[in-house]
Amino acid sequence: MPLFERYLLLYLINLYIMESKEFIRGILKPLILSLLSHKKKMYGYEITQRVTELSKGDIKLTYGALYPILYKLEAEGSLVTTTEIVDNRVRKYYSLTPAGKKMAKAKVSELQRFTDILKAIIEDSSKPQLSIQS
Repeated sequence: MPLFERYLLLYLINLYIMESKEFIRGILKPLILSLLSHKKKMYGYEITQRVTELSKGDIKLTYGALYPILYKLEAEGSLVTTTEIVDNRVRKYYSLTPAGKKMAKAKVSELQRFTDILKAIIEDSSKPQLSIQS
């Protein structure tokens, strides 16, 4: 087995051992970028609800996980914020900059590639292996 495949297999085993929250934390940035790339602007609560809805409740994005990522993306120049008054309350909206749109495309593509690799390995490992005896 090539070295890369060994490391990837070890990584997959570690994913099963780790709590699912740890795995989800690693994919939050591409998920948030993907959501923002599909809508012109979103506010924090809307992002959390959309993740819950699309994951059928399997992923519950907390504010403690969401906002540090949003702040970091904003500091990197990938997001801009605007505020609006809605129902006499200030609502902060996040939207992608041109650099953010480019990053979203790249990060989502990386995540899709990684999930394709995982799927191929998982499907292959579930097939019975033939052994040749001499």
